[in-house]
Amino acid sequence: MAFWVMKSEPGSYGWDDLVRDGATEWDGVRNHAAASHLRAMAPGDRVLFYHSGEQKAAVGVAEVTRAARADGDAGNWVSVAIRPLDPLPAPVTLAAMKAAPALADMAMLRQSRLSVSPVTAAQWDAIMALAQRT
Repeated sequence: MAFWVMKSEPGSYGWDDLVRDGATEWDGVRNHAAASHLRAMAPGDRVLFYHSGEQKAAVGVAEVTRAARADGDAGNWVSVAIRPLDPLPAPVTLAAMKAAPALADMAMLRQSRLSVSPVTAAQWDAIMALAQRT
């Protein structure tokens, strides 16, 4: 199982929308690096759902339920299917992530404009520990 972070503006599609829908097609990604990450996802992988924009915080955990398939006619882009698992006990803010030494090399922090990026198992564990602190 691999770990990922997916970023979305809560006003466009947030955690509450995913919970309400029960699942979604993560499509519309039009960045080559982010699309490459989508191609690497497999069913069962875990996803950290991150609210970008004003909130700037990880808020929930989702699961990849279907591997990449074509998104659009161009053939360059892909989508995956995800479903919500659990909200985090407490949101983990971007500031908290940046302050955590264990997350210093996290791809999302180094390439902040990517909407999809990998998370190592150690980084995942560090974020889950931060979410337990209320």
